[in-house]
Amino acid sequence: MIQPTAAIIIIGNEILSGRTQDTNIAYIAKKLASVGIDLLEVRVIPDEEDRIIDAVNEIRPRYTYVFTTGGIGATHDDITAASIAKAFQKPLVENEEALQILENHYKERFNTSRRRMAMMPEGVTLIENPVSKAPSFQIENVFVLAGMPSVMQGMLEYILPRLTTGKPFYYNTVTSGILEGTIAEKLTEVQNQHPGVSIGSYPFYTIPNIGTSLVIRGQDKNLITKATEAVIAMVESFGITPKVERQV
Repeated sequence: MIQPTAAIIIIGNEILSGRTQDTNIAYIAKKLASVGIDLLEVRVIPDEEDRIIDAVNEIRPRYTYVFTTGGIGATHDDITAASIAKAFQKPLVENEEALQILENHYKERFNTSRRRMAMMPEGVTLIENPVSKAPSFQIENVFVLAGMPSVMQGMLEYILPRLTTGKPFYYNTVTSGILEGTIAEKLTEVQNQHPGVSIGSYPFYTIPNIGTSLVIRGQDKNLITKATEAVIAMVESFGITPKVERQV
């Protein structure tokens, strides 16, 4: 079975400026891992047409799926739909199905600005919005999602059944107060002895809490379990009892 892969493009000046903290990456990553889609790349880019076009066209041939978030609202700076239309060399048109959804939802509050949200590349498949009703769209392997976390999450839940999935990814975490440099050599030996999993080392240094979290990740539960026990034994060899969080 071919392993499905994915990338995320976060579109938004507010993320790059630091005014808004992104939470969508972690949510999407966990959801994809749970259905066996390997997230391999994330980019954060500004609300600029050329940057959106370049990023979409560079990334979409490389991965099974591409997810974008942000820039599909009703204001003047929401340019994602128009930019993606240009990336695919499609005309930007008023999607009749999306227009009907918007008219039915907003009724007397429907206005010119909200009508803009029906403008999409020609020939797209709609993505339902169970939270605020304004739909988004899929074009080929690119899924255009909202930036607002609650809306993005609803959209992602809607499209997950469409996706080709693989074996889920699982992980265990072994945390201790040992510094990364102390365990580096032995950790390399453990990784080399367990090629069926990846072991990531993530130091933390917030005094008085210092140490390293070791994340054992893979798709084979048996291999993850064996590697986890090896990591625990390695930490205990330094006279430390680690904290262990297990998925498997």
